[in-house]
Amino acid sequence: MTRLIAIIIATLAVTTTFAAASDRYAGYYYPEITSTENFTRVIREAPQSSKAVRVEFVTNLTVAQLAAPESPRFVFFAKGDDARHLTVIALDDEVFSSIYRARAVLAQMTSNMRNNDFFRQQNLQFVATFYDLLQFMEFDTLVVSDGETWSHEVTFVRN
Repeated sequence: MTRLIAIIIATLAVTTTFAAASDRYAGYYYPEITSTENFTRVIREAPQSSKAVRVEFVTNLTVAQLAAPESPRFVFFAKGDDARHLTVIALDDEVFSSIYRARAVLAQMTSNMRNNDFFRQQNLQFVATFYDLLQFMEFDTLVVSDGETWSHEVTFVRN
């Protein structure tokens, strides 16, 4: 009985530690996670990615936003030791007023990504999504949030 209790306590401690580590940005950059999903599709093996690739990707997205004539309505940033945690936070009350609007913005990002050289060279422009691109770059998670009431976390699972 004592052994069973010790196993249960150890399991709870590991689970709690893992959850705290994976969600250490909740409550600071965005509200607590309110919904989750796993993205498990791997269209094909991609070249090995790195922190530099992920940081450059986020930097390029930010530069493109700042070059546009209108002010950005959401912000991207990568966090974590290897920049494996991508976060997208709304900067106003309308753009991500629901998870459905946030998913629509992510779908629009898919359309924009399909026009880039990488997708065309890899013959992925008709099948790959924004999530596939994040999977290729070896992001572990994506959190999208209205910055006020909800946060949705996507975990990228690779075999």
